[in-house]
Amino acid sequence: MKRSLKYLVKHYSFYLGGDQPPVNWAERLRSVAGAFLGLLTVFVIAKYLGERSGIDEWLMASLGASALLVFALPGSPMAQPWAVIAGNTLSALIGISCFHLIGEPLLALPMAAAFSILGMFILRCLHPPAAAVSLIVVLGHVGNYRYALFPVMIDSILLILAGAAYSNLTGKPYPNRPAI
Repeated sequence: MKRSLKYLVKHYSFYLGGDQPPVNWAERLRSVAGAFLGLLTVFVIAKYLGERSGIDEWLMASLGASALLVFALPGSPMAQPWAVIAGNTLSALIGISCFHLIGEPLLALPMAAAFSILGMFILRCLHPPAAAVSLIVVLGHVGNYRYALFPVMIDSILLILAGAAYSNLTGKPYPNRPAI
């Protein structure tokens, strides 16, 4: 049975992003501008807060991935405030605990990610970038629990506030409101 080229392209395009929904250019630009403005706002405020408090760590690296969810997919359950704030903060706490309790990084890394995922399931705050937070903490040898509060929790709150302001100003309701 011979397959046409058109059929093969359509069938295998799934593996090259063919499963992604089409997004018009206006929405793409709205998302990109929001991520830029939102992250810029978070970075400026977090850097200022870090300088005022004498704390060197004022940024968490996975914030870019959180911004993608908040600005490009504001309707996703994984982009909602509870998921972003609780998921990131919980994962930082778990990563710091694994760093302290497990001496071998090759074991601490997967344990931190796995327990972060479990914790997010339990607290109903699944946020994929948060699993990376736990790894970043272990890889960065972050041993101070303060890191979970600042920058992780504060940066997450700032991102949510920026996302809510931008989305609502541009006609995208965020966060999701439960149906009554």
